[in-house]
Amino acid sequence: MSGHNKWSTIKRKKGALDAKRSKAFSKVLKEITVAVKESGPDPDCNPRLRLAIANAKGCNMPKENLTRAINKASDKDSASLSEVTYECYAPHGIAIFIECTTDNLKRTVSNVRSYFNKYNGTLGTNGSLLFLFDRKGIFTIPQANMNLEEVELDLIDAGAEDISLEDDYYTITTALEDFGTMVKQLEVLKIDAENAELQRIPKTLEKIAVDDAKKVMKLIDVIEEDEDVVNVFHNMDLSDELIAELEK
Repeated sequence: MSGHNKWSTIKRKKGALDAKRSKAFSKVLKEITVAVKESGPDPDCNPRLRLAIANAKGCNMPKENLTRAINKASDKDSASLSEVTYECYAPHGIAIFIECTTDNLKRTVSNVRSYFNKYNGTLGTNGSLLFLFDRKGIFTIPQANMNLEEVELDLIDAGAEDISLEDDYYTITTALEDFGTMVKQLEVLKIDAENAELQRIPKTLEKIAVDDAKKVMKLIDVIEEDEDVVNVFHNMDLSDELIAELEK
């Protein structure tokens, strides 16, 4: 299993904690707001909203929270949100790609810059790290929700590049251009994904000493705690030794 998938597994386990669940709710609520502002409040006519609703159910968001979020986003006077990315280098040459959704771009960039200043990183220019990552569709599905033997060929036809099983969860990976096709195929097959999103997967992984890696992870944790940050991707090799230290 790749280092990226190892870290995804750790984050999923930690997702049971209240703080992580709150962050997951915030991320989904922002996605709902952007989707409604973009294409309206009817999920039947808005694929992005339909996916956001599915992700909300996947993280066990109460139905009343979901309904309230859609209604609030439909209000013409509600705040508009902007999607923005930042490409940065942490110490020891580790590349970090940050995705944000914010109602205040000045606040967001100021916060991100302060994190890297504090931890001796550098904020790069847009596009400077794109070559280090592939954008892939990642679908996380509880094993109980899917009989792989029955649907594997259908998933491959829909663009599945890889299907792996870890800790009772299937992870399906697709190319960027097949993401929407897979979303539709899972709907047809009546398979509920716990989460479906586009992620930036590192093409190669950088291995650094465990003590140095732990310091980089402190920076990543600080970034992830920011209310405007929705995703953080990196190209650090998460060795078994490092993962054992992080799980303590």
